[in-house]
Amino acid sequence: MATMYSLFLGILSLALCLLMGTGHRDLTAAAQREALALRHNGLGLAGLPLRQQIMRIAAGELGVRELSGNNDGERVEAYLRYTHLGKGHAWCAAFVSWCYAQAGQAQPRNPWSPALFPQARRYTLARDNCATAQSVPALADVFGIYSASAKRINHVGLVNGLSHAYILSIEGNVDNRVQAKRRLKSSIAVFANWIDKY
Repeated sequence: MATMYSLFLGILSLALCLLMGTGHRDLTAAAQREALALRHNGLGLAGLPLRQQIMRIAAGELGVRELSGNNDGERVEAYLRYTHLGKGHAWCAAFVSWCYAQAGQAQPRNPWSPALFPQARRYTLARDNCATAQSVPALADVFGIYSASAKRINHVGLVNGLSHAYILSIEGNVDNRVQAKRRLKSSIAVFANWIDKY
């Protein structure tokens, strides 16, 4: 009953703000969370752990394509806009940031791939049998692929699972779309855990 009451108040707050012309940006943090919860109930996110919410959101974007193959299109531009960029920019990091935001997380929020791997969040795979919690990729962790030509991490995505020598992923800006992939663990330079606090 308390949940229904909160849900009603959230809907009422949203409706009043829209009627008064204040827009979604001016909603209180609580009302924004309620509106977000309403939007995500259609995805079946209610009650799911945060990591599963993020991946359900990312899976809901599978198949989103660029309009012309030039980092554009309504959905791609929404990812970019979340990180304060317009069309025409690489959007893999913006996609990851957007997915986290849709699950109510303020961070990461950056369109530049290397910025998703601050020292406090980053880890690499264990190279021996002494795996620790910080060396085993978890659902919704961010992975980074290093480019020798760019001399930096230049592509990122979300870990969707593990399969022997591979990680299963959902990532944006691959073949001009959001897609699920299977990547060799050895091709991943670094991971970042944005969920757990250290």
